[in-house]
Amino acid sequence: MKFVSSREIRVNPRPVFDAAGEGDEVVITSRGKPVALLVGVDGDDLEETVRLFRRAKAQVAVSRMRGAAARAGLAGMDQAEVEAEIAAARGGRAAR
Repeated sequence: MKFVSSREIRVNPRPVFDAAGEGDEVVITSRGKPVALLVGVDGDDLEETVRLFRRAKAQVAVSRMRGAAARAGLAGMDQAEVEAEIAAARGGRAAR
């Protein structure tokens, strides 16, 4: 995995794109913090790559939600408790 700044990409993008095209993952940073991930794709596999990437992002989101629920003591809730929590969060708002 290679880390490059957004400025480096503006100044000299070719090595970054070449690295991604050769199979390296490139983490793009801004002010020293990661902001994007650049991965090489094959035109034939683009749709599958995007689908798998989205699935991985969704799995990370679910994992984070489960962790937050466990930390809040909500991980062992039954369906009735979940429904009550939803109703409380809605605060009496009408369902859409």
